[in-house]
Amino acid sequence: MFDAKKLLDQFLGSQVPGAGGTVRGRADQVTRLAKDNPLATGAIAAVLLGTKSGRKLAGNAAVLGGLAAVAGLGYQAYKNYQAGQTPASGPAAQTPAQLPPPPAESGFAAPHAVSDDFALVLVRAMIAAARADGHIDDTERRRIMDKLSVSGLSSDAAAFLQSELANPIDLDAIIAAAKTEEERVEIYTASRLAIEPDGRAERGYLDLLAGRLGLADALVDHIEATVSAAKVPV
Repeated sequence: MFDAKKLLDQFLGSQVPGAGGTVRGRADQVTRLAKDNPLATGAIAAVLLGTKSGRKLAGNAAVLGGLAAVAGLGYQAYKNYQAGQTPASGPAAQTPAQLPPPPAESGFAAPHAVSDDFALVLVRAMIAAARADGHIDDTERRRIMDKLSVSGLSSDAAAFLQSELANPIDLDAIIAAAKTEEERVEIYTASRLAIEPDGRAERGYLDLLAGRLGLADALVDHIEATVSAAKVPV
């Protein structure tokens, strides 16, 4: 069986050589390396999420690592929501230069405390979001698998991805896997990291996901603002 947490890290490009531990630190370097050689750097999202179609990688959030980025950004948005703050947007929206780890009692688990099963749910959520616009058709799926064949992924991980790309999205299973509100926030955060809602299909999918997860509109607005501030263009 493959390591679901490692795969999630690879999705967000956290294995880029020389990446620091801050959200904004070395963002340009991370993004440039992911663009120039996404497979060598481990930024599998560059292949799976179709940057040629205008999507953006989670550039500066990526240096934290997959689970840490999802938990940290989710917690930041949740904390601001609970404090009754108004979501910032545009130039006013900023992610802290050093995204602090969520407190142990926050409900947003540290990476080492997250189960492999839930890490796998987050990967599935990202793949489902990436497929929302129909971009990954049969031809694109073959292109992805050809590239992944030389990416250094284990055979089990590659087989899992091939299955996820070929089979219908099981949104019911993704939703049912979230047992707490914090986990529901993390599923939405991971999905939002995977795509840019710059089209009706992507926006419609995220709206559907938020509704199915039962997230309050104001909480979704905070997640949107937090993730947007942590991302850089490819």
